[in-house]
Amino acid sequence: MMARHQHWDDVYGARTEDELTWFEETPSASLELVLRYLKAGEPFIDIGAGASRLVDALLNHGFGPLSVLDLSEAALSLSRARLGHRAQQIDWIAADITEWEPHRDYSVWHDRAVFHFLTKAEDRAAYVRALSKALKPGGTAIIATFAEDGPEKCSGLPVKRYSPVSLAGEINRLLPAHFDLVDAKRHVHRTPKGNEQRFQYSIFETNQP
Repeated sequence: MMARHQHWDDVYGARTEDELTWFEETPSASLELVLRYLKAGEPFIDIGAGASRLVDALLNHGFGPLSVLDLSEAALSLSRARLGHRAQQIDWIAADITEWEPHRDYSVWHDRAVFHFLTKAEDRAAYVRALSKALKPGGTAIIATFAEDGPEKCSGLPVKRYSPVSLAGEINRLLPAHFDLVDAKRHVHRTPKGNEQRFQYSIFETNQP
């Protein structure tokens, strides 16, 4: 597992934040969906957030409590430095999602691009177990991956591409009858170099009372 951590620490150490292919000055697609499903005072977690500015935007909108999870301490350090004194308002979690044990419940789970890196079945199963433990009954999971016509690799690593239907099928296979697909949208991300990356966003709700 150390190799996985080291890969991302090296990625974040090699380039400035705004040179990374996934950089967004304003994470509009994610923010729009989170604002739709997250209510004031509800706990939120951003999975594999890296140095994403989504947490900045949510702080600006007055949301909290907020948690940020990433396996790269280098990425989290960038976000903490950017936020300055406001970083104290965030619960920073340096962990691999496939090994993480949640210690609280969340109303909304957001993952812009972690699940598609999980090319091994056992890693996807571990992710879904963490998701089911972390999300409150009636909670919402917003999971974005490269779409079926999106890139085949990112940061030198292979990915597994999905449509909303195939993602829902995989999650239901791993944990039957627990999550319902309630909405989906496509999004085209333009990298700092102007290249297009096609994503799909799928929104799931727990069907537990």
